[in-house]
Amino acid sequence: MTESLVQSFISILDFLKEIPFGKELIIFIISTMPILELRGGLIAASLLNLDLLPSFIICFIGNMLPIPFIIWFITPVFNYLKKTVFKNKVEKIEQRALKKKDNISKYEFWGLLLFVGIPLPGTGAWTGALIASMINMDKKKALLACLFGVMMAGIIVSILSYGVLKSFL
Repeated sequence: MTESLVQSFISILDFLKEIPFGKELIIFIISTMPILELRGGLIAASLLNLDLLPSFIICFIGNMLPIPFIIWFITPVFNYLKKTVFKNKVEKIEQRALKKKDNISKYEFWGLLLFVGIPLPGTGAWTGALIASMINMDKKKALLACLFGVMMAGIIVSILSYGVLKSFL
């Protein structure tokens, strides 16, 4: 499913390939998006035949860019939006995130790191940062856990999407 979603975004952003560093811009944009994040960016980089190391760095920066804003500002933004026509949508997002909070609440830093770092559907830095904010986790710890979790997810996805594992076998 992720690969087809990534393919769709590559098609939508295809016009960027014509500009200098256009492919790199495509993977950066994909990496900033919720759901896809660095994982989708690295899959896109592989599909676009980009080198792994520069792609990893671009995708890492793209994925991490929104995370401090989510950790520090999502709660006041959500509180404001709950007073508008977006109330139901915000509450739905919160409820979906809170369903996944148990291990993060219990293990805090390590729970968040593993939640972000193990690339499974419904996990990632966006959701992890949202949950950390909702449970009032220490903001610096949450940011560090997301940072290391994104690195961990990036290594795992790099191995899978670039076939690094094949070179060791």
